[in-house]
Amino acid sequence: MARIRYLAPDEIEDKEVREWLEESMETGHPGPENQSIRAHQPDVMRAFTISRKLLFNKKTNVGVVETELKELIRYHIARSLNCEY
Repeated sequence: MARIRYLAPDEIEDKEVREWLEESMETGHPGPENQSIRAHQPDVMRAFTISRKLLFNKKTNVGVVETELKELIRYHIARSLNCEY
């Protein structure tokens, strides 16, 4: 099984990526462990984080999806993958 090491903020050279990891560590969203793994590939973290901010950031009102619709989408995906979580 592969083991991907978590990166600490001080190990990340890209300032923007480091700030996103620190933000997730402060708020708990998105999961800091996942962001720490994404930080190994800054382009992956950038794509994920920007997309997530467009969907969840109600301050911008750009691309915001209603919470009820997001929950229905999560439910549909979980059911289609037989996820019992």
